[in-house]
Amino acid sequence: MLKNKHASKILILMVVLMCVTGIWFLKKSNTSSEVVKSNTAPSDFSLNVVDKIDLNKLISYKIPIIIDFGADSCIPCKKMAPVLAALNSELQGKAIIKFVDVWKYGSLAQGFPVRVIPTQIFINPKGESYKPSHEVLSKINFQSAVISGIHYTFHEGGLAEDDFRIILNDMETQ
Repeated sequence: MLKNKHASKILILMVVLMCVTGIWFLKKSNTSSEVVKSNTAPSDFSLNVVDKIDLNKLISYKIPIIIDFGADSCIPCKKMAPVLAALNSELQGKAIIKFVDVWKYGSLAQGFPVRVIPTQIFINPKGESYKPSHEVLSKINFQSAVISGIHYTFHEGGLAEDDFRIILNDMETQ
């Protein structure tokens, strides 16, 4: 009977040790995968921009480009965030959808016509400023600006998913 008590104590100790070791390995593997993700260079097709926006490189893909300048803590921006994420995921390789948090990375908005947030910049597949059709202009208000010799078409304020889809379809026809 004494052997059974001693054996059961050893068994319990081994089970506890195995659980602790398993948890340690699990946490260690999660941490290392997060490090790999954060060290991975961002793709031209990733949604969030945290580094310089290389328009020439993006334009070279010859697909529509939408760059949304907003902030994670801005209410209209928060409403658009799931739409931007869904469009970015759905349209990989067909359109470039970008989001720049100007409160975290304010310098990335320099050279763009950003006065309020959210502001969306639109570039057609030819790499030119988007020229909305009369049909689109009847539904959505756009503005234009020339900064350092570059012409921009942009929208200030929030847009719904349907609006983005109308614009993207119109950009494809240019």
